[in-house]
Amino acid sequence: MKIKILWVGKTRSSWIQDGISDYLGRIRRYCPVETVEVRDEKGAEAEEMRRRECERLERQIPAHAVVVLLDERGDQPDSRGLALQINRHREDGITDLVFVIGGAFGFSDQFRRRGCLLSLSRMTLTHQMVRVFLLEQIYRAFTILNNEPYHHD
Repeated sequence: MKIKILWVGKTRSSWIQDGISDYLGRIRRYCPVETVEVRDEKGAEAEEMRRRECERLERQIPAHAVVVLLDERGDQPDSRGLALQINRHREDGITDLVFVIGGAFGFSDQFRRRGCLLSLSRMTLTHQMVRVFLLEQIYRAFTILNNEPYHHD
């Protein structure tokens, strides 16, 4: 299984870039992982911005991928629950698992129906920090699945 993480907009802070690099390196010990940054939209109404960004995101998703959209209205599994979901996809023979972090105004309604929804927290988090938090949780999931000591119950 390959994991692909899509997000809208540039990663601006160096400490966030460092965190992304760190967790990508850790995840690569378990499976191939790639990140793709799509251009954010500026200067339009929110709905039009969402539509254009989602079109860009859609072009990056492989045809038969399982898609997980990070959305505040999504399910909130604990770390073990996320690990079980990832493992279920792997056992089902899914070749491409794609996580998508939207732009400042989120996803269009049409795109939101494209995949299952996942929320990392009920609190509002910056789209920049969510990148690191998601990668850390994916890494944690693999350590749980491999019975490694990183995760403590």
